Amino acid sequence: MEICPKCGLPKQACVCEQIVKSSQRIQVTTDKKRYGKIVTVVTGFESGIDVKKIAKTLKNELACGGTSKDDIIELQGDHRKKIKELLVKLGFDEESVD
Repeated sequence: MEICPKCGLPKQACVCEQIVKSSQRIQVTTDKKRYGKIVTVVTGFESGIDVKKIAKTLKNELACGGTSKDDIIELQGDHRKKIKELLVKLGFDEESVD
């Protein structure tokens, strides 16, 4: 059985990621890219969070393309209204998402 080095619990019962998720300030904004295309930018992720996994889940749920790099997620299109409830489903606090 593997033990988490941070919390000392077994890997299956590890709560490190949940603790990190609850203490973050995530900001959702839009940006205009080339040729007038709109992208939704999600920032504020700290270390300890798998940003690629979150980006993949958001892209699947919103049926859009996007990318993740340097703890920033960019999604094609304007998804500001839907993204808050999806992040809450993923375990983030509702008050921490702006």
